[in-house]
Amino acid sequence: MKKILIAPLVLATLLFSSMLTLAQTDFTPRWSKGVVWYQIFPERFSNGDPTNDPKVTDQNGAYPFDDTSPFQVHPWTSDWYQLQPYEQKNGKDIYYNIQRRRYGGDLQGVINKLDYIKSIGVNAIYMTPVFWSPSSHKYDALTYHHVDPTFGPDPEGDKKLIAKENPLNTASWVWTKADLLALKLIEEVHKRKMYIIFDGVFNHLGIKNFAFQDVEKNQQASPYKDWFMVDSWRDTAKGTTFQYKGWFGVKTLPELKEDSTGIVAGPKEYIFNATKRWMNPMNRGAAAGIDGWRLDVAYNVGHPFWKDWRRWVRSINSQAYMTAELVDPVEKTRPYLSGDEFDATMNYNFAFIMHDFFVQDTSAITVTQFDTRLKELREAFGEGVALNMQNLMNSHDATRLASAVANPDGEKMGNWGKYFNWSQKSNNRNYNARKPTTAQVQKQKLIVAFQMLYLGSPMFFYGDEMGMWGANDPDCRKPMVWPEMKYDAEMYNPNQSKHEPDEVVFNKDLFEWYKKFIRLRQEFKSIKLGNYTTVVKDDARQLYAFSRKYNNEEVIVLVNRSDEAIPFTHAVLNKGAFKNVFTQAIAKQVILKPMDIVVLSNK
Repeated sequence: MKKILIAPLVLATLLFSSMLTLAQTDFTPRWSKGVVWYQIFPERFSNGDPTNDPKVTDQNGAYPFDDTSPFQVHPWTSDWYQLQPYEQKNGKDIYYNIQRRRYGGDLQGVINKLDYIKSIGVNAIYMTPVFWSPSSHKYDALTYHHVDPTFGPDPEGDKKLIAKENPLNTASWVWTKADLLALKLIEEVHKRKMYIIFDGVFNHLGIKNFAFQDVEKNQQASPYKDWFMVDSWRDTAKGTTFQYKGWFGVKTLPELKEDSTGIVAGPKEYIFNATKRWMNPMNRGAAAGIDGWRLDVAYNVGHPFWKDWRRWVRSINSQAYMTAELVDPVEKTRPYLSGDEFDATMNYNFAFIMHDFFVQDTSAITVTQFDTRLKELREAFGEGVALNMQNLMNSHDATRLASAVANPDGEKMGNWGKYFNWSQKSNNRNYNARKPTTAQVQKQKLIVAFQMLYLGSPMFFYGDEMGMWGANDPDCRKPMVWPEMKYDAEMYNPNQSKHEPDEVVFNKDLFEWYKKFIRLRQEFKSIKLGNYTTVVKDDARQLYAFSRKYNNEEVIVLVNRSDEAIPFTHAVLNKGAFKNVFTQAIAKQVILKPMDIVVLSNK
């Protein structure tokens, strides 16, 4: 056989080309490309069943570790910073008491409001943790295979059923009424042609979980002895005490043990079994289960585990969606998005760029810098990932967008650790946690419109669509403002002094704005799935324009970031083919109002 000689440079080029092609291969689900996500924090969304409201004993094991002080389910419509009479009795400050508050939100509440969610134009729901946990946020799970009993119709009955199980024997696992209601929620979401994902918190468990409680009691005799990162066992003869590692040093969140292969066999098997339970419940098939997962603190779990877990997830549902909580720059994020771990991330990097351009005023980046950074992020992981990225502006772990715009020129959001603390009212008395002004709401509108028109999958937090405001955690987790309920005005400061009342009402104008721009994603494939091309970068006038194109359909978006009206003329308008999508007027010359956006199409 004749040998074919290839020059080293040519060979290197071919190898690089092959690697690039492999890296750009689309490994993401079909359904999740370009969808609109709605994030729900269940305990604060809607109380659909007051008979299951949590009791003070249900928070045993959760910060601030007080399940004996006077307690009641907190009035849903009360002033957020006002200490209620039952809270005043313990003599503690507002932030101690906020952590003890329970508002009674549950799964029935979510089911009752699905038509509302659908009416906004939302395609997919991300639920923060629903599994049994003593806290309001539920990132300190007691189990992964049971929904919190207080989210279902029979809390006490569910607890009795769970107590009879052997967690190591899946055959003994029961379906509680709360579990069954979760399946009902999934069914109702699917009936409305929407999708739903759950939150997987696989780095750690709560201190009251079944495995750790057994280890604490039985030490090395426990069948769960290898589940956690134990530094020393209790041994009176040796004079040693029981010591273990908690997540970021938090002892109430014992971390699951990992080695070079990832999470070790015992907890790994349990996680895999729980994963299948919610993706293929009762072996009814993937259509009866959740459509994917959001993975908490993905950066704290080793890559080998995620690779194995992805294979497991995709073996159950080949179109399952997996998104990771990552707050790292592109290069550190790349290993997670190379095709063998996740499909997307909660796109905090998008939020960082958006904050630098839109939220900041005197310290805002230029239009050119904005475009350059978006391009770098958009092209970093391949087209499939880009269309799947959850482009958020805020979440349960960040100040509300309405409050972000009310606090410009402070700490940069991209300095995440500093920004996180700076935007907490408990850490920063000067942080403006008041209701945004009309001008600030207009800025929020501009940001939201851009978010909905940009390439990817926009995600917003419950209540953003009606103007809810609040500083970072816990103030971003207020109970949802519903149009049918009457709320007390906010006039209390955290120190219990007062300010002028801020009216708390459902902002119908903002709600309609969200709907209007989300509706464009349903109407135009170019917005949902099209490519992205920059049309104009005008630093002097703070004018930005881009095109979204899919086959012959094209949408052009004009953004005026400045405080002055700007005329827009461009060669693309000369043909007279483009119309304003809302007025249907032919666009030959466009006057952009201050801090406003115009959308044109050739359709």
